[in-house]
Amino acid sequence: MAASTVRRSPYKDFLQPALQRRFATASLCVLAVAYLQALLLANWSSWFWSWFPLGPAGFRAVSFFFCGILIVVLRISQYHPGLRTSDSGIHTFIRYAPRLETLETLLTYMTSAFIFSFIYLWSLSDRSGLEFITYFTAERARLNEKPLFLVSHLVLLGVYQGLLHLYKDVDRLSLGVARPQNGEKKPEDGDAALQVRRFKDQLPAMLVSTINQAVVGLMISVAVYPITVRGSIWKTTMVLLRPLYNLPRSNMLPSSLPFSIPTLFRCFLVSLLLMFAWNTANTAFSLFLVKHPLKNGKPLTSDSKDPNGSLLNGLKNKKLSIKCFAVWELAFIARDFPDRRKAIYEDIDRKDGPMWSQVYKICLDVLKSMETNMDAYLTPPAPPAPSAAAASAAEEQEKVRTTEPPREEPIFQPPQQRKGLRNQVEKAVSQVALSPGQGSQLSPTAKKAVDSAKQQLLRIQKETTGTDDTQGLFRDVALKVLHSAAGYPFRQHYRRRLARAVLGDPYGEPSLYVNAACALARLAAHSLREDKYGHVQRDVAALIRALTGLATRLDGFRRDALAPHWTDVEGGRECPEVEEVLEAVRDALARLVEAFGPYARDLRLSLTDMRLAREAAGLAAADGVEMRELVGGKGGR
Repeated sequence: MAASTVRRSPYKDFLQPALQRRFATASLCVLAVAYLQALLLANWSSWFWSWFPLGPAGFRAVSFFFCGILIVVLRISQYHPGLRTSDSGIHTFIRYAPRLETLETLLTYMTSAFIFSFIYLWSLSDRSGLEFITYFTAERARLNEKPLFLVSHLVLLGVYQGLLHLYKDVDRLSLGVARPQNGEKKPEDGDAALQVRRFKDQLPAMLVSTINQAVVGLMISVAVYPITVRGSIWKTTMVLLRPLYNLPRSNMLPSSLPFSIPTLFRCFLVSLLLMFAWNTANTAFSLFLVKHPLKNGKPLTSDSKDPNGSLLNGLKNKKLSIKCFAVWELAFIARDFPDRRKAIYEDIDRKDGPMWSQVYKICLDVLKSMETNMDAYLTPPAPPAPSAAAASAAEEQEKVRTTEPPREEPIFQPPQQRKGLRNQVEKAVSQVALSPGQGSQLSPTAKKAVDSAKQQLLRIQKETTGTDDTQGLFRDVALKVLHSAAGYPFRQHYRRRLARAVLGDPYGEPSLYVNAACALARLAAHSLREDKYGHVQRDVAALIRALTGLATRLDGFRRDALAPHWTDVEGGRECPEVEEVLEAVRDALARLVEAFGPYARDLRLSLTDMRLAREAAGLAAADGVEMRELVGGKGGR
C-alpha cells in the first residue's frame, strides 16, 4: 500500500484568513464611529429610541457604516506593499493617472459622500431650513438651493479626498520588520491590543487632519460651485422634481448664492463627520492589516500539516504582498521560535533540496535583486526593436542588384550653357528635386536680412534681460520655475531616484530586504547550537562574501554612483528607505562576523575576507592578536 502524502497548503490559505480577521477588526472601528455619529444627529425627543440600535439611530448608524465600509472595500481592492518608485512626481502622474484604479478611487469617495449627504439631510428636523421644497403659499412651491449646495459640497469634498488619497498613496501598506531585541520577547508582538492602542493614540492627529481638510474642502466648494456645477445641478433637479411638485416652468437660477452663515456652518459640521469617517476607515485599515504574521503568538503556518512547505510556498510566491508576509514570518521564526528553526535545519528530504538550502537561495536572490536593479538603472535603455515591415524593407535593400542603379545626370542636357531666365529656373527646380535641402542657398540680400533680424532679436533680449546668452536665459527661467511650488512635480529628487534604483520598479518594499537579511543572519548564527547536521556552515562563507559585496556596493552607489540631477534644486542627499536596508545588511553582516569569526579558518575565509567584512559592517578594526585568531593564529603553530 502506497504511503499517503501530506498535502502542502498554500501560504495564502493561512494569510487570507488572518487578513479577513484584521478586516473585521477594522470594520468594527468604522461601525463604532458610525454609531457615535448617529447618536450625535439624534433629536433626543425620546430617550429610548434616540439610542436604541433597532430604531432610527440604528438605521443611521448602518447607513453611515456603509459610507465608511466603501473606503475599506476600496483599500482591499487596491492595497499594495512598497512605495511607488519613480524619478519625479510627473512620472508618477503619467503612469497612474490613466489607470482604471484612479477612476475607481474618485467614484468611491463621491458615492460615499453622496449617500452620506442624503442620510444627513434626512436626519435633520424641519426647522433646519434645508428642505428641498419650500412653500410661499399652500399652492406655490419653490426649489431650495441650500440642500443642493450641501450635497454638491460633499461630492466635491469626495473628489478632493480622492485626489488626496491618490497623491499620498494611502493604499500602501507599510509592513514591519523583525527588529533585533536586546531583551526578552515583547508580549504585545502580534497582539491586536497593540494596534487598538495605536489607533487611540492617533485619534488627536486624525481630528486635526479632519479639521484642516474640512476647512480646505469648504473653501474649494465655495470657489468651484458657482462657476462649474451650480447651473447643471439646478436644472437637473428642477426637471426631476417638477412632475412631483408644482414648481415654476422656468429653470432660471436664483439671484443670490446659498452662502449664508448657517448654511456654511452646517456644511462645515457635516464635512467634519464625513472626513472623520473616512480617516477612521483608512487609519484602521492601515494599522490592523499590518499586524505581525502571527496567530495566537505563533507563526501563521504553525497550523499547517506541513509548516515548512507552506512557508516555502509563500517565499516562492510571485505576488509581492504574499512574498513580503512570508519573508516577515521567516524573520520572526529566525528570531523567536527555536522549534521552527530546528525544523528548518532538519528538513533535508525535500524534493527541491533541503529546506535551509531553498531558504538560503530565495533570501539571497532577494538581496541580490538590489544589485540587478542598480545595474538596470545605470544601463541606458536598449533601442526599440524594428518592426516586421521595417525588417522586411531592410532585407529588400540588402539584396544584390542585378542591374546598374539609375543615373542621376540630367536627361535633357542643353547643348550649351545659357544664362536665360528659363535655364536658371530649370536648374533651380532640378536641384531642389534631386537634392532637397542641399542646393537651396539664400541670396546675399536674404542672408543680410536674416543676420540683421538676429542681431535685432539679440539686442532686444539684452536690453530686456541684460544678457545675450539664449541658453543661459532658458536655464535661469527653468530653475526659477523649479524653485517654485509649480515646479515641484518636475524635480527629480535624490531620494526618489535612489529608491527606484535600489528597490526596483514600480513598487519597492524596504521591509522585504530588511527581513531577508535578518532571517539569513539569525538562522546562520543560531545554527552553531541548533543545526546538528551542519548543513548551514557550508554556505556561511558564501553568505559573508555576498553580504560584504552588497553592503559595499550599496554604500558606494548611494554616495558616488548617483550624481545630483539638475532639477533637484533642494540638493538633499538622504534616502531613509535605502539607508534602512543598508543598515539591516550591515547588522546582518556584523552578526555573522561576530558569530563565525573564531571559525574563519575552518570556513575557508581568508584574512582579507574578514577584514573587508568588518569594514563593510562598520565594525572597529581588530588588533593584530584578534586578526591572527580569526585565521587560526600564527604563534605556536
